[in-house]
Amino acid sequence: MLTFDNSYVRELEGLYVFAQAERTVAPTLVRLNVSLAQELGLEPGELDSPDFVQYFSGNLIAPGSQPIAQAYAGHQFGNFVPQLGDGRALLLGEVIDRAGRRRDIQLKGSGRTAFSRSGDGKAALGPMLREYLVGEAMHHLGIATTRGLAVVATGEPVYRESALPGAVLTRVAASHIRIGTFEYFAARSDIASLKRLADYTMKRHYPELAGGGYIEFLRDFSMRLAGLVADWMGAGFIHGVMNTDNMALSGETIDYGPCAFMEHYDPGTVFSSIDRNGRYCYGNQPAIAQWNLARFAEAVLPLLDENEERAIELASKEVNDFREHYERAWLSVMRKKLGLRKMEEGDAVLAEGFLDAMYAAQSDFTLSWRRLADAAEGAESSLRSLFAENPEKLDAWLPLWLARLSREERPAKQVAADLRSINPLLIPRNYLVEEALEAASSEGDLRPFDRLLEALSAPHAETGDTRSFSNPAPREHTAQYRTFCGT
Repeated sequence: MLTFDNSYVRELEGLYVFAQAERTVAPTLVRLNVSLAQELGLEPGELDSPDFVQYFSGNLIAPGSQPIAQAYAGHQFGNFVPQLGDGRALLLGEVIDRAGRRRDIQLKGSGRTAFSRSGDGKAALGPMLREYLVGEAMHHLGIATTRGLAVVATGEPVYRESALPGAVLTRVAASHIRIGTFEYFAARSDIASLKRLADYTMKRHYPELAGGGYIEFLRDFSMRLAGLVADWMGAGFIHGVMNTDNMALSGETIDYGPCAFMEHYDPGTVFSSIDRNGRYCYGNQPAIAQWNLARFAEAVLPLLDENEERAIELASKEVNDFREHYERAWLSVMRKKLGLRKMEEGDAVLAEGFLDAMYAAQSDFTLSWRRLADAAEGAESSLRSLFAENPEKLDAWLPLWLARLSREERPAKQVAADLRSINPLLIPRNYLVEEALEAASSEGDLRPFDRLLEALSAPHAETGDTRSFSNPAPREHTAQYRTFCGT
């Protein structure tokens, strides 16, 4: 079984409460991430153990595990809530994986804790499978993310708008330390705990800074956050609920609630049913990340300098510099997506020009990038077919891009191969995700889920078996599509 080493419990007393999962009557294993289990050090024989399902339903506590609910606060849609915390999650502990990385093992949907407020602490099967699926898709797209290790059905219903099958997700993360974790102690003026948390976080995620360097900590997190959001933007990913309690200090994508991938390109795209004003729409994500960074900077102000004015000055510079970090990271992503290895002055304008052409034609975001590879080899028709409604901007842009490619001085086949290795053919298309989750939840049929999951494990491959997963939904479907939090 996993060997736990619980540094959070050991070093951060007072930043959590001990808790236990609620017992489930008839837990059954729905899905197991075998490759991730092996990364964590589990042996094949252990995966077949009858105790395995009991551990990951919460019915049994694994040797060495010390289940806790972590305390944190958060800004939710811009409004500060001084106490949130793990209301339906338990951190079982940490393991050192085969690569020497420390990783959290957490149950999600395991019942009420001291932080549950009015919630039941449970989770439905559909949202837990969604998090498992999208986390794996992000992993195979090369985007930093938490991942699902197992989904266990509880055998009991949970009640939302209707009765739904219950489930527990086992989530693996570099850690579950959030911006909101720092806000929790800043709001209580608990500087001693704030410093302990900062020192621990630096030691765990920024080891080159351990023992001091709080302004460097703020700067390095800013750069890590900028890189993460640039990767989201390159993939057309919309997190859906970028509250500060959903922003991890590790720089991983965490908390896949009302998330979705954009289909036709529109910076104002928002799918979340609770984001009525579009605060967390696709195009706002960089600005919201900077806003969240400002909240983190406010929380750590007492650590930056004893002089408050000087601390504010230092923090303000780092927050203002986020835009530069982001633009640099975004341009790096865009250059790769355009097939550019060299750097030229006008590359950002070139990237924006392609996005403008997509917006004018309402073309599919993922396929537009993918079909640049065909155009690089002289076969422009597949790209042009996506811009049939309003081709004028693409007509003006395409010669500029081809001229820029010529200055790369690389064979067209090599450029096309690079483009196909960077720009995926497959993303979790929203209608396919919903079809798979509906079949699993309503009919107990996991075959659509498994087929989609397998396809998304190789998002750049183009075969007869996977090509059907690349088809966009009808635009009227996308216009009406909404995602839900799952809580």
